[in-house]
Amino acid sequence: MNMMSDPYASRKSWLGLMAKAASADVARYWATMDMAPEYTVLRSPEIGGVMVRGRAGAIGAAFNLGEMSVTRASVKLPDGTVGHGYVQGRSKDHALKAALVDALMQTDAADTVEAGLLTPLRDAVTAHKSERAAKAAATKVEFFTIVRGED
Repeated sequence: MNMMSDPYASRKSWLGLMAKAASADVARYWATMDMAPEYTVLRSPEIGGVMVRGRAGAIGAAFNLGEMSVTRASVKLPDGTVGHGYVQGRSKDHALKAALVDALMQTDAADTVEAGLLTPLRDAVTAHKSERAAKAAATKVEFFTIVRGED
């Protein structure tokens, strides 16, 4: 699906990135932006759980895989823009920053947040995936079949 057919694709992208990012990375990159926007907390960070479901082979019957901790928060900027944040784990600060990023990305501060936080987070995720792929490739075993002649 291209972004033109889904007007919320870019919002899904930054919310997904913030939800999956490491709390330490979010805190580090946020500090480098040197931003302290005013906001009102609509929903203070709450820790809860969600049931993770899976499907065998992505097409089989759904089954409950297990529970996962999730933290959520909502904020409102002085101009009325509302932001929501849901993150994996139990970091209240991360959830609050995710909600603040969601709100700021809907304002004129979007370019600053994109350059200072979201782009470095995407780069960190890409580097992490490459590192994991390299580790997995190092354990790859190739099997060769030797064809024996018919005697």
